[in-house]
Amino acid sequence: MNFKNRSLAVFMLALTMFSCSSEDNNGEENQISVIPTDHTYAIVDTGVSDFYSDTNIIAEPAVGESFYGQDASYNGNQPSYTDNDDGTVTDNVTGLMWQQDMGVKMSYADAELTVASLNLGGYNDWRIPTIKELYSLANFTGRCFGDEAVDMFINTDYFEQPIGDESIGEREIDGQTWSKTHYVGQIMNGEEAIFGYNFVDGRLKGYPKYKAATGAPNTMYFRMVRGNTAYGENNFIANGDGTITDLATGLMWQQADNGATYDWGSALEYAEDLTLAGHSDWRMPNAKELQSIVDYMRSPSTTNSPAIDPLFSCTAIVDTNGNSGQYGYYWSSSPLQDGPTPYTDAVYFCFGKAQGIMNGQLLDVHGAGAQRNDPKSGDAADFPDSFGPQGDVRYVYNFIRCVRNAD
Repeated sequence: MNFKNRSLAVFMLALTMFSCSSEDNNGEENQISVIPTDHTYAIVDTGVSDFYSDTNIIAEPAVGESFYGQDASYNGNQPSYTDNDDGTVTDNVTGLMWQQDMGVKMSYADAELTVASLNLGGYNDWRIPTIKELYSLANFTGRCFGDEAVDMFINTDYFEQPIGDESIGEREIDGQTWSKTHYVGQIMNGEEAIFGYNFVDGRLKGYPKYKAATGAPNTMYFRMVRGNTAYGENNFIANGDGTITDLATGLMWQQADNGATYDWGSALEYAEDLTLAGHSDWRMPNAKELQSIVDYMRSPSTTNSPAIDPLFSCTAIVDTNGNSGQYGYYWSSSPLQDGPTPYTDAVYFCFGKAQGIMNGQLLDVHGAGAQRNDPKSGDAADFPDSFGPQGDVRYVYNFIRCVRNAD
C-alpha cells in the first residue's frame, strides 16, 4: 500500500472513531474513548471496574496519580449478549454466536466429529473457535483461590461454565476450554499442545493434546462458535513513524518496546507519559487488547522470532539458563485475582516461550502466546524466580507495548 492510500485508509478509520462522556458514581464527568463495533475484530472490554494498587483495591486514582491508567481507567466496547432461547448466545459486539452449554469433555478428534454434525439453533455451520475468538468471552472480574473456583471468568448469566469434578480426582479449576489453535512449537519435553482458556482460573495456556504417560488423548471442554469468520484476523499498517495501526481492531500500537523493563506501577506511568508520533494519549493495553496482536503462527522455536507480526519488534533477552533467542513478557493493565492475596497480580503475555522450571529443567511449559500473571511489584534482587505447579518463571519487571485508539 502506498503512502497516499495508507493515509486514506487511516483517515477513513478515523471517521469511524468517536468519544463520548459519561458520569461516574460521584456525578463527575469522565471522557471515555469508545471503539465502535463496526470493526471486524472489535475487542470486547474486560468488564473490570475496580481499581488496584500493587497490593489492594483502592479508590479511583486521578490523572497523574500512582496507578492511573490501569484497566478500569479506560472503557471500550462493553460486553453485550443476547440469549436466543435456543441453546445459543449472540455476542452483540463481535457478531459471533456461541454454544451456550458445552456438554461433556472430549478429545480434539471427537470435537472435530461433533462439530461437523452439530445442528443447533437451526444452524449447521458451527466450528471450533480460534483462541482469539474464545478469548473474546473472557471477563476479568473473575477470581479463583488456588485450585478452587470462586467467580468465573465468563458471564454465567448467559453461559454454562462447569468446573472440575473432584470425585474423579480433578481440581475445581479443571474446567479448561480448548480452541482449535495448535501451538506451532512444543511444550514440556516435546509435547504437542493446543491453546485453551480457563474460564475458571483466568489463564490462557497451551495444554498437552495427549497424555505424556500413555499417549492417550487428553480431553477438554469445547464451546462451538459460528458467524464473523474474519474475527481475530489483523490488518496491520506500518505508519512509518514508529507506530502500527490495526484497521481490524481500530487500535494503534507502539511498534517497538523501549528495551526497558518495569514493575506494573512504573509501566503504567511510562505509558501515561509517552508521547510518540505526535500522540500523547497512549496507555497500557488491557489483556484482551494485548492478546489481539499475538501471532499464534510464530514462536522462537519454529520461526526464530517472538509470537508477533514481523512489523513489530521485541527486545530479545537471555533466559534464566543463559540461553539467547528468548523474548520477554509484556504487561497488561488487567488484574488477575487469585489466592489469599488476590489483588497483588496483573496479567502479562508471553511473546517468547512461556517458561517454567519442572524437575530442575527450564522448559517451555505453556507456549509462546500464553497469558499468565506476575506480582505487580517486588525487590528486583528477588526475581526472576519460579512459582506454581509448572514452575512459571516470574520476572515481575516486564516489558510494555503501548496502545491508543486510532482516532
